Amino acid sequence: MIVWINGTFSAGKTGVARELLDLIPHSTLYDPELTGFALRHQLPPKRLAEVDDFQDLPIWRRLVVDTAAALLAEVGGVLVVPMTLLRQEYRDEIFGGLAARRIEVRHVLLAPDETILRERIAGREEYSDDPEGNERVRQWAYDHIEPYKTALGGWLARDAHVVDNSHLTPAATAEAVAEALGTGAARPCGIVQTPEPTRETVASGVLLFDEQDRVLLVDPTYKPGWEFPGGVVESGEPPAVAGVREVAEELGVRLDTAPGLLVIDWEPPRPPGYGGLRFLFDGGVLPASAADELRLPGAELRGWRFVTEAEAAELLPPVRYQRLRWALRARERGTVLNLEAGVPVG
Repeated sequence: MIVWINGTFSAGKTGVARELLDLIPHSTLYDPELTGFALRHQLPPKRLAEVDDFQDLPIWRRLVVDTAAALLAEVGGVLVVPMTLLRQEYRDEIFGGLAARRIEVRHVLLAPDETILRERIAGREEYSDDPEGNERVRQWAYDHIEPYKTALGGWLARDAHVVDNSHLTPAATAEAVAEALGTGAARPCGIVQTPEPTRETVASGVLLFDEQDRVLLVDPTYKPGWEFPGGVVESGEPPAVAGVREVAEELGVRLDTAPGLLVIDWEPPRPPGYGGLRFLFDGGVLPASAADELRLPGAELRGWRFVTEAEAAELLPPVRYQRLRWALRARERGTVLNLEAGVPVG
């Protein structure tokens, strides 16, 4: 299990995490900030200059998941992770990756009053002999108060168990967190995800269109980028049947007829992915009345929209966009295309 201690900068995460180690048997501290520091020494300066925060680096988010999973495999027990996460898509990606490894996450938010938070920031001293460095650290913390308040008023307070530590010491705050864990008040996060594959997979996607011929895309909680409705074909299941099943499970849409095949694409392995066969089917036009009744499983999908091909290019990862592009050409021509790595062959 992982206890993720969230909160904006100077909320007291690290101090509380250290106190928790004495209250939770067989627990270990993992600080993802150290992973970020390591990347600053390993990535080319040009790449680092492209981002303002190491959290914006996909490699950091991937390494956080991999390191946490490796630590738990090595030491077992409970991992206590003090780390600010204010962007929902980053939280979804990291927690989704952990869920894929069947690692339970309890999300706790430390939320002191803003006045007290600002007082803590004003007194923050990171360096004993670098006044300018201390001022930069304080300004960084001040700059993140507004993004924190925005997240708190939106997804963050709904997602995490909130502990107001305005007038609590780190030890008392840790006791409150430990009590919430023990009573179940801090519940496991709801993100669900199938286990990561250990070999090539077969997956089916279904393209649904509106009356303006725009295609429906969905926004998964457990990985970056938008996607088509669909998923992995289960053992012994025909690909078209898998597509119909996934559309029903993800959107609540029951297709009356079997969808027609548009493309088969062989996706090459790109570590850490294993690749495999990808089918895209034509699910036809979704009437406006049916679109109004779409229901998403909150643990897997957080949004959907109809988009043009040009808009899809901005939302889909390149490999999925190429698959969509050729599927739309196949639909226009009334044919089926065989792709290898997104390129027609034969």
